[in-house]
Amino acid sequence: MLRHSISEWDRQPITTRITSRVHRSGSLKERVDEAIFRLRVQENRLEGAASRMQHHDKEMFDKCVRAQMDKDTARAAMYANECAQVRKMAKVTLQCQLALEQAALRMDTVREFGEIAYMMAPVAAVVKSVQGQITGIIPEVGFELNEIGEMLNGVMYEAGQVTGSDYSVEASSEEAQRILTEAGTLAEHRMQQRFPDLPAAPTPLPQRGTEQGFQ
Repeated sequence: MLRHSISEWDRQPITTRITSRVHRSGSLKERVDEAIFRLRVQENRLEGAASRMQHHDKEMFDKCVRAQMDKDTARAAMYANECAQVRKMAKVTLQCQLALEQAALRMDTVREFGEIAYMMAPVAAVVKSVQGQITGIIPEVGFELNEIGEMLNGVMYEAGQVTGSDYSVEASSEEAQRILTEAGTLAEHRMQQRFPDLPAAPTPLPQRGTEQGFQ
């Protein structure tokens, strides 16, 4: 019941009762292809952003180390805090990138086997979650993911209307959460590989005047 024949890929989208928005032309297959392409574009943008964050972190890390060697604890703390903030954003960006990568791979499977309504539901949930996480860091990516999410929901609904198929919301949510959890675990591993531990703060030296006061 969840499958529909490959020949139905090329069927033109039907007019639905639940939307009066602008009609999107193209077959379901063409629209799935477009969604995959747009997901890949955002995945690449996040990869580039993560790379820039890593480069900026290295600059701040090196300055932190030099400040530590110069016993400039105030400046070292400033650079360490900057690294910490960059790493927070980098971790979210990496996790979102990896989640979109998994979503695009799932879309490739959708394109191959045609189980649109069933297999696209977790993808739509992942895109929505990523959009919520990344908007505060890279707003333009969040905006684009919002549009992609709307496209996926529309295609998923139309596919269900064409084939008479349905999907379990609970099962879709569990699968989406699994994808996000795996992306988070892998992002944590890559953070450990790419970002070295910050140097420990040096122990402040006793003031000479204080030492003399106790003599």
